[in-house]
Amino acid sequence: MVGHFVDNVAPCGTLPGDALRGDITAVTRACLELAISMLDGTDIPDKTARLEQAAANWAREGIPIDTIQHALHEGFRIGFDLVLDRATPDDFDSLKGASRRLLDVLDIINATVSHAYVKELRGVVSEHHTAVHTLTSALLAGHPTSVMARESGIEIASAYHVVALAVPQHPDERNPTLNGHVVARRKLRRMQAALADRCAGAALSLLSVDGGTVLIPADALTDDDLDEFAASLSRSAQVPITAAVVDSPAGEIPTAAQRAHELLDMVQRLQCQPGLYRFDELALEYQLTRPGPGREHLGALVDILDEHPELLDTLRRHISTNLSRRQTARALHVHANTVDYRLKRIAQLTGFDPTQAAGLWYLRSALVARTYR
Repeated sequence: MVGHFVDNVAPCGTLPGDALRGDITAVTRACLELAISMLDGTDIPDKTARLEQAAANWAREGIPIDTIQHALHEGFRIGFDLVLDRATPDDFDSLKGASRRLLDVLDIINATVSHAYVKELRGVVSEHHTAVHTLTSALLAGHPTSVMARESGIEIASAYHVVALAVPQHPDERNPTLNGHVVARRKLRRMQAALADRCAGAALSLLSVDGGTVLIPADALTDDDLDEFAASLSRSAQVPITAAVVDSPAGEIPTAAQRAHELLDMVQRLQCQPGLYRFDELALEYQLTRPGPGREHLGALVDILDEHPELLDTLRRHISTNLSRRQTARALHVHANTVDYRLKRIAQLTGFDPTQAAGLWYLRSALVARTYR
């Protein structure tokens, strides 16, 4: 049987001789002894304990579970073929009983190996996640990380895309007939799986069901790939995600992360459409949010619209839809002519025409400043 595994079941053929003589041979013998004992009507617990230990070792060594299951079934096929080859017509009745019992044997072995493998794999994954979280926290805090990186086996890149994420609730989280916490956790797991797949496990992240921070090595994704990356996260989470990215050397990640989250906060205050936003696209708006008399003056330009909340909402919507009358009307559930009328009223009340470049610039600046007053 061991020879058959070496010739036909990868990666058994690539294992060193001591592993074949030791682990593989011992497990094969344990399976055969367990089958014999069960056919005799007795179970031997120490045999299953040996299988559990072997399965745990295989999980840590990264041997795929489908390879292990295939080897188990191959072993049973060989053994059962030997039984059938020696059977005579007179053995038919006893062979039926033995076949049923052998299925029980296979079930116990499969269940034992799978349970031990998954249990150990969860431990390995948990250790890795802990190491990733510790290293990510250290990078975000600006602490030395070289020792932690060596201990965890995670390579630190020279530069990163620092991405701040805002993740809204999934509609099912608000469904009273469903467990909202379970729905939220599933959303988070889908995002984490998509992140690992898209970045080949190279990304570092601190994520919750509401969002967080992701550090993507600069050489793992190009700047052009980042938009698709954000879109893929939205598809996986099944909610429209808003993200802001700032590029940074590894040593300046704390400053970049703070700036990315400030940018994300600004995008959310302005009620911008979900998607990925870069600092260079909103540098002017970002500067307008800095404290000072200029921000206070600009913010006061639209105070008169407080008495007309529908006009203020229309202005915000019109800017967030990139000045599209139809999209603004659709978002507000009004006719496009109503949008035109409201824009004229805004011009009359504020003195700045949102349909003209200069007026729009002041009004947009005023909205930006106003959110931080």
